[in-house]
Amino acid sequence: MVTIDVASVASEDELHRLLQREFDFPDFYGQNWAAVSGLVLIPEHVRFVGWKRLAEHVPDGVIMLADCLDRYRDLHRPGLRAEYL
Repeated sequence: MVTIDVASVASEDELHRLLQREFDFPDFYGQNWAAVSGLVLIPEHVRFVGWKRLAEHVPDGVIMLADCLDRYRDLHRPGLRAEYL
């Protein structure tokens, strides 16, 4: 399981940088949501801590991230478990 603390993220750009670091996205990651849903292998169990605070600061980002992870699960990893705490 990978735990990612998103409570201090204040912008979509910061969220993408955090995801790139935590998921070890390649340098050519274009910080776009399409890349999240198919560019790299996402761990099978991901726990996001501070989700409510992230939703307050980056509301569009939380929607896009959750949608991308759902799409990733549907297309690539049926066992993916994402928790938003």
